[in-house]
Amino acid sequence: MRKLIASFAAIILLAGCSSTGSATTVNLNVSEFSLKITEPGVIVLDVRTPEEFASGHIEGALNIDFNSGNFANEITRLNPSETYAVYCRSGSRSGQAASIMHKAGFHDVSNLNGGIIDWTNDGLPLVMN
Repeated sequence: MRKLIASFAAIILLAGCSSTGSATTVNLNVSEFSLKITEPGVIVLDVRTPEEFASGHIEGALNIDFNSGNFANEITRLNPSETYAVYCRSGSRSGQAASIMHKAGFHDVSNLNGGIIDWTNDGLPLVMN
């Protein structure tokens, strides 16, 4: 009986610790990221500099410069309940951006591992401003 009660208590405890509603970053490769951005409602966010963005970006992407010194303030204009697919040049800034977004209450953020470098190396298109 004690084992049954202990097992039941463990199940309840684990259920209470599920990740539902918690902030998560999913690191995606190029193939996974390219599929993610086709999902309805996903907002593509390029966190490179405006100059990098103008030299070529993923179609439909918004640009908020992670290195502007104002990133945390800029993202307050975004809806934290939306789904975001974030990328940069190599995946470093976008990983840091995702962390800041989580601290600001964003719950569904995907990061492109390898960034735009891997995107272009896989032959995927960019648009120019």
